[in-house]
Amino acid sequence: MDQHPLILCLCQPEDHWKLIPGYVQAFRRVGYEFVFVGGPVPLDQSIEEILAMCPRRPEAVFHFESALPLLPEGLPRCDLPTFCFHADTYAYTDHRLRWSYLFDHAAVFHPGYEAAFREGGHPGAFLLPHAVRREFYDLPDSERIYEIGWVGQTGGPLYQNRSRLLSVLFQNFRANDWKKHFTLEEVASVYRRSQIVVNVGRDDFPHDANLRVFEVLASGALLITSLPTELTQLGFEEGVHFVGYSREEEVLSTVRHFLQNEPERLKITGAARTKTLQEHTYDARVSQLLLRLRSTSDRRQAPARSWSDARARLIALDFFAAHGVTDCAIHQYWALLKSDPSQAFTGSRLLAWALGKKFANSLHAPRR
Repeated sequence: MDQHPLILCLCQPEDHWKLIPGYVQAFRRVGYEFVFVGGPVPLDQSIEEILAMCPRRPEAVFHFESALPLLPEGLPRCDLPTFCFHADTYAYTDHRLRWSYLFDHAAVFHPGYEAAFREGGHPGAFLLPHAVRREFYDLPDSERIYEIGWVGQTGGPLYQNRSRLLSVLFQNFRANDWKKHFTLEEVASVYRRSQIVVNVGRDDFPHDANLRVFEVLASGALLITSLPTELTQLGFEEGVHFVGYSREEEVLSTVRHFLQNEPERLKITGAARTKTLQEHTYDARVSQLLLRLRSTSDRRQAPARSWSDARARLIALDFFAAHGVTDCAIHQYWALLKSDPSQAFTGSRLLAWALGKKFANSLHAPRR
């Protein structure tokens, strides 16, 4: 019996529960299986030891941005194609670019960053936006009992504009219970029963084409979002697939207009839903990844493959320091000190920053 081709994933699905399960299910639909790394493994375990745990040789190695800061030792030595996935590309972009040098392919989720990564020295950077799970959205229509739907964070310093605008909307329109925690399937159910969703991005990146906008576009609810928006760089048109606003003062009247004009609203939502379910599902993303994997099967594009071991270790030190994994950062520093003192000097600053941050956090930790 033929064995299914295998993908090695350097974390568990729950380490990024919004993202990884969608990819796993879509890959399985085309005959691929995943093997996951997790549990009590050293966060700098060698790639050779990790591969030895696999039931058979994988076709590729995937490193998702996740809650598990695992970065295997010796990645540039790996003879398999390696992929990293940067969902929040706009945050700590310089660090993400440096970490991506260890991988053959760097998937960025926001338009424009693929060009920035290539200009920054990574020939394998490519755009891979957020996507939706078709099985949650390609369903018969539901009664739209909510005038406004919403799922997402509303607290914290990055969401002050969101909190202010949504509080006004919740006071004026019938909405779902937005304070509870939702699974992704429940999110889909909320939006499929909503007439309108107003997307308010982060204060530091308001034009974000985040996961929410794709979920809303796929659900048949009308998306109202701030302008400018990354959606226009992804082929969506304002007034055709979504409605934009430039000032918060416009939002209430815009919502009222589209609640009162159902034919106009349905024309936009129908076009948006069709486009999203055709072009922006995990099935579409997997097709893109497999095409890339097959078309570059004989190329290893990670810049670090041609570097010295010390230079690659400095990138690993940067990764572990940024993620607060100080024991792994210290391990990389001592290896650098032995092999290349000049790189160790740079590494000492990264390590000092990480240790200082850890000490500061310990001062604020609750005492028993």
